[in-house]
Amino acid sequence: MSKVSTKPYLVRAIYDWCLDQGFTPYVAVAVDERTVIPPGYARDGQIVLNLAPDATNHLVMGNDLITFQARFGGVAHALSLPVSNVLAIYARENGHGMAFEPELAGGEAQPEEDVSVDAGPGSGVGDGEGPDTPTGGGRSAARNHLKVIK
Repeated sequence: MSKVSTKPYLVRAIYDWCLDQGFTPYVAVAVDERTVIPPGYARDGQIVLNLAPDATNHLVMGNDLITFQARFGGVAHALSLPVSNVLAIYARENGHGMAFEPELAGGEAQPEEDVSVDAGPGSGVGDGEGPDTPTGGGRSAARNHLKVIK
């Protein structure tokens, strides 16, 4: 019997918690050759995306991939994010959520490091970047540090 990671279950649980609390779920993802996003939106090998129902269409959070459609600059794009590349999922409004240890392509965890994500004002939608831009391009002055889960 193969060992199934708890990560996709935790990602879905935090996503549901965000929605139940009326918060906006954001996901920070490491970008590599398996990550399908519009070109030019990644910064420092990462991207932060708004996963709220009003920012996405056809969201499917599977055990291996998170897939959905979103608008970037008014143009719809299909996105595909490997769950293994998810660095954190958190509420935009208060930064509460969960960070994960980055994984190598083979599923092996990289050495532990401090994971920080933009989780405050200026980190995405609703902060003057336009209603149809699901990315958090800017860097917040105050960065929240989330606990890394192995």
